[in-house]
Amino acid sequence: MASNQQTRPGIGELAKDTASGRIGVVMGEVGGRVQMRPVGGGREWDAMPNTVVALRAREELSARLAVRNGNSRKRL
Repeated sequence: MASNQQTRPGIGELAKDTASGRIGVVMGEVGGRVQMRPVGGGREWDAMPNTVVALRAREELSARLAVRNGNSRKRL
């Protein structure tokens, strides 16, 4: 039977920091905070564990597509 509880994404998975509205990759957890990095790379930020949630399928597709589009523009 499916559970309504969301599990926190693991290291390397895409996630959303609901406090800031940012989407990023979970890099680890230190000192009770989750370290996240923007999908396209960049500076990590800390998020509270209770605000980090798994992306819905549409959000994940959108984030991955944005990275691909950005990468293709850089090659021009």
